Amino acid sequence: MSSDHLSVKFSALADPTRRAILARLALGETSVTELAEPFKMSLPAVSKHLKVLERAGLIARGREAQWRPCRIEPEALKEVDDWLEEYRRLWNARLDRLEEYLQELQAAETPKKTKAKATEKKRVRKS
Repeated sequence: MSSDHLSVKFSALADPTRRAILARLALGETSVTELAEPFKMSLPAVSKHLKVLERAGLIARGREAQWRPCRIEPEALKEVDDWLEEYRRLWNARLDRLEEYLQELQAAETPKKTKAKATEKKRVRKS
């Protein structure tokens, strides 16, 4: 796997189970056992997913006596969001330009349609 932090994060986010775990952790800190409940997999399998998320820096796991709470690391998602924001701006600008172009085409088409209708009316009157 690449040492590029963003690639590691996207790789961790690529799995739907890990995204579901992050969605649950967005609601607040919880234990591994509670995280595993909605999934039809073993606790060790969930732990493997948690290790991937932890290596990516997306979650942190603590230790409080027998309880091992997991929590989301929102700052780690900021790097992903910053990367996505560049493309969001790019595509919004492109879509804005496309919208302007389509409006120009429609504006240019409207006089042609009006002129064509007027010509048709004259033809009908002469008949």
